[in-house]
Amino acid sequence: MSAIESDVVAEGRRLLDRAAEDGVPLRLLGGVAIRLRARVNVPRGLERDYQDLDFVTVRSGAGRVTTLLRAEGYGPHVAFNALHGNERMLFFDERNGRQVDVFVGGFRMSHKIPLEGRIELEPDTLPLAELLLTKLQIAELNEKDVRDALALLHGHPVGSEDGDGVNADRIAHLCADDWGLWRTLVENLTACRDLVDSYGLEAESRAVLEQRLSELLVRIDAEPKSRGWRLRAKIGDRKRWYELPEEVGGGP
Repeated sequence: MSAIESDVVAEGRRLLDRAAEDGVPLRLLGGVAIRLRARVNVPRGLERDYQDLDFVTVRSGAGRVTTLLRAEGYGPHVAFNALHGNERMLFFDERNGRQVDVFVGGFRMSHKIPLEGRIELEPDTLPLAELLLTKLQIAELNEKDVRDALALLHGHPVGSEDGDGVNADRIAHLCADDWGLWRTLVENLTACRDLVDSYGLEAESRAVLEQRLSELLVRIDAEPKSRGWRLRAKIGDRKRWYELPEEVGGGP
């Protein structure tokens, strides 16, 4: 009988524990990761339901992750994994109608987020800076990602180190090398700040979020930009600065 948990957050925790037992380098990202990292209760206005699980592994771990997930009752999307398995793999829990994405060696959707040396930095999830980046790198920001980004920033201060804070230096450095990422992230951080009043939050929570979003914007603006960034900035919006990621789902 499958040991898969019906509750997606509990299932994320279970798979992390199984991976740790077998020495498989697997880390959570996405909304479930943000929920697991919450230091304080997520405000009711920022709560949401989670449907799927998103993980990342190092390139050398893809085979072991496949073995683990199959042993735990997940069916692979054979055709997709054969074509894209060097960057991303898909698995399905048919009983619960759940999809599992596994990014391999990095993260690429609207923008590429480099993860070299970052995947195994913390035991359960990507560092908070990358968790925030994977949410706010989306060129067409949706409501669930706004909630997740605000939930993350509600529970964690902005600083210059990893761990229990959001490493603004890391975010600023990546944006200074990539005009497209900078363009999307600044727009989305500004949009999140404008939407803080939309979730019925207490005044104290709103003030904390507005301060932390502003701190990130100031830090990103202050980082010296690379030559490549400056050259791309001259082209600006005349050329599309983001990719259109493929949406895949519905079972193997």
